[in-house]
Amino acid sequence: MIPLKVLTLIMANPLQPSVLVLQPVEDAPAGKVRIVPIWIGPSEAAQIGMALEQVKLERPMTHDLFLDALTNLDARIDSVVICGVKGPVFRSRLILSQGGRLVTLDARPSDAIALALRQDAPLYIEERVLDAASFPFIFKEERPEEELAAFKTFLDHVSPDDFGIEGP
Repeated sequence: MIPLKVLTLIMANPLQPSVLVLQPVEDAPAGKVRIVPIWIGPSEAAQIGMALEQVKLERPMTHDLFLDALTNLDARIDSVVICGVKGPVFRSRLILSQGGRLVTLDARPSDAIALALRQDAPLYIEERVLDAASFPFIFKEERPEEELAAFKTFLDHVSPDDFGIEGP
């Protein structure tokens, strides 16, 4: 299993799906990684967003209620494993720890991740799922100040004649 982290959450308007972007925690060439995008609904995105921002509401939401129930049953979230993908649909297992034993539950990845983030539990993905559902992603490097200043100077002094085009 490969450890994952949340790279970003892209929230859309209520009529369109949002995207949870996961990234393997692995050694990768500088500036290049694999990402796993999971399309989720707006309410699921809101729950994950609140977990990422550690928002606490006056009254418990469903995920908070579930965690309170687990805590009162002397259980906690051990981990989440993304264990399958078919087309755009992912499957996951929510692993609970209670009294020295592990309990595995089938769960939607969005719910399992929202719970895991609230308890700082680790996220994993099976290697075969990562291979099937990941995409390469290249981070563009920021340009050094000198390079940007030189480009700005070029733009300040460029004219259509420089390109063989007659000016106005």
